[in-house]
Amino acid sequence: MTKNNNLGLRAIRRALISVSDKTGIVEFARTLKEFNVEIISTGGTAKVLREGGVEVRDISDVTGFPEMMDGRVKTLHPRIHGGLLGVRDNAEHSSAMQEHGIEPIDMVVVNLYPFEHAVEREGATLEEAIEQIDIGGPAMIRSSAKNFNDVAVIAFPEFYQEVSIELQNNRGALSLSTRKYLAVQAFFRTSNYDRHIAHYLHSTNQVTTENRQSDASFCEVGSSITTEFQVTLIPRTECLFNFDEIVGDGIVLRYGENPHQRAGLYPWGDADGIANAELLGGKEMSFNNYVDTDAAWQLVCDFEETACAIIKHTNPAGVGSGATPAEAYQKALATDRLSAFGGIVAFNRTVDEDTARALIEIFTEVIVAPGYTDQALTILRAKKNLRVLRASAADAADIVVLESRQISGGMLVQTPDTHQLRREDLRVVSKRQPTEDEIRSLLFAWTVCKHTKSNAIVYARDGQTVGVGAGQMSRVDSVKIGAMRAQLPLTGSVLASDAFFPFRDGIDEAAKHGITAVIQPGGSVRDDEVIAAANEHDLAMVFTGVRHFKH
Repeated sequence: MTKNNNLGLRAIRRALISVSDKTGIVEFARTLKEFNVEIISTGGTAKVLREGGVEVRDISDVTGFPEMMDGRVKTLHPRIHGGLLGVRDNAEHSSAMQEHGIEPIDMVVVNLYPFEHAVEREGATLEEAIEQIDIGGPAMIRSSAKNFNDVAVIAFPEFYQEVSIELQNNRGALSLSTRKYLAVQAFFRTSNYDRHIAHYLHSTNQVTTENRQSDASFCEVGSSITTEFQVTLIPRTECLFNFDEIVGDGIVLRYGENPHQRAGLYPWGDADGIANAELLGGKEMSFNNYVDTDAAWQLVCDFEETACAIIKHTNPAGVGSGATPAEAYQKALATDRLSAFGGIVAFNRTVDEDTARALIEIFTEVIVAPGYTDQALTILRAKKNLRVLRASAADAADIVVLESRQISGGMLVQTPDTHQLRREDLRVVSKRQPTEDEIRSLLFAWTVCKHTKSNAIVYARDGQTVGVGAGQMSRVDSVKIGAMRAQLPLTGSVLASDAFFPFRDGIDEAAKHGITAVIQPGGSVRDDEVIAAANEHDLAMVFTGVRHFKH
């Protein structure tokens, strides 16, 4: 589930289980019992567990109060939340727990009343919906997640198997990194749950407006997450422009994409990535610097071998891999020296003195790497206008933040594109099999193509980009532009396409430039024609079955 699972282990001795979705809960509870975990449970959950042969303790035995008010009140009690929120290493907390008979609870397994599904049911009334608003569940989730240093919280049945495996590996204990990961997921759950409720209540027009002043004096401003929830009233005169209030605890940048725009940065805690990168030298970062640097950083972090990427306007001007960072940089630079001027340079290895000396030979806006030698930093810091960043890469398994993009009237959200192609995923569809050198070049080109704006075409050879065609409306135009911009010989290179070829013209055009192999997702209704074109030109062609559109 996470990295460093051997750090900050906490044994699970007591767990509270209260779930609406009972999928897999009996099996998970049995796993807990293997480690002699005492299980506290409520109502229907307790019944299901007992029927499954799992011994449980009723929550009323802990609180001293029966469940009441049709189940509305059962877990809202100091002996529950004290057991969740008490900091184990705090002497005052421990003393208060002992004085008031509060037993520590090490794990909470809770999923919430199915409000989202209840309101989607045809004919559902407001009264029925209100009864599906969970109060105790979110309260326990938030208490547990806040105290993740001591408590594990599981808000989704999908985590049972992974947690069970870690418990088995650690003899009934969970690591701090896993507890934190589960806490983040739990806060996502309660946040999304509350949004559904707010949206539903707002859509039913049940929110009173009697005390609101006239529209001439006030306007409604949506939440910072989505404009659906118009609940905060701000005087109309401030709606026109009050950037400083909107930024709040964010970092105000010099300006946005253009000097007449204002901008801010909102780092997510201590999350890995560019937002929390350390500025070791040079001027402060601009809005565009952050956008381009993130594109460069994400690209190099997709490589296992030593790699360097030079980015201009979020697209790769050149990418190289080599035995050393200096070699990787020289290969990336050779792709397009002209476009590299004023670019962003990223490395996935520590920058040494030789690399630093090569970097200062051409004007560069930003350099980002996981580390620098002392000699390299001295050289780079001598360039006052060169921004030098040290960043940490997020492990793919730890990426939980959703990607979002604002559009007029709303927001688009998606999971990150963390797919990494493996050699065994390739399906050869041409008559000619690719050589070992071609396969290595194809995988390299495919990784670069994933980080290039669609329609994307990448020519590459021997761990080096040769030409890049990005962001064109026609795929064959990307093929032509990639070849036109190439400053290295195209003959003997391979070609990667981020999506399928809709016609054979792209293959015919690329073949004119002497390519030897093609990697693409496949899936076109004209795949047979495209494969036939590859065979006619004696090209090796492999399908990935995965598309990497980047808009």
